[in-house]
Amino acid sequence: MERSIGFRERRYIEELRILTRSTAVDCVVDERFDRVIYVIKPGDMGLAIGRKGENINRLSRQLGRRLEMVEYGETPEEFVANIIRPAELVRLEPAPDGAGVDLVIRRKADLGIVIGRGGGTIEKVRLLCRRFFDLEVADVQIAPDEPTGEEPPP
Repeated sequence: MERSIGFRERRYIEELRILTRSTAVDCVVDERFDRVIYVIKPGDMGLAIGRKGENINRLSRQLGRRLEMVEYGETPEEFVANIIRPAELVRLEPAPDGAGVDLVIRRKADLGIVIGRGGGTIEKVRLLCRRFFDLEVADVQIAPDEPTGEEPPP
């Protein structure tokens, strides 16, 4: 999919590179949630965040915005799993109405993590999936209990 990066986004990517020596694949300025979302090259997350978060905090103060970082994944499943971590993604499956895909997560307790405060995390998933994979995210489902082959203790 074709992504366009404007002047402001390029400047933010360059600021990240200068300050942290890490590489951002993309940068999205999300005005609705007043944040800048960096998509970081796989393996560069530690550099981008820094020890005890010092790099991300310094960059946040410098830009005057809240920053969020996501590690890029080659497949939609890997990418979404990186976005919603620590919640566990089971799979992406076609939505029943045929419009997009549903996220299937392991535990009901992770639903709050996936949705986020004010819907911020699920909106980040929708925004980045649309931008990178031309994929519409419809809903979040909880996986039915899948048999593990083990018998529960008596």
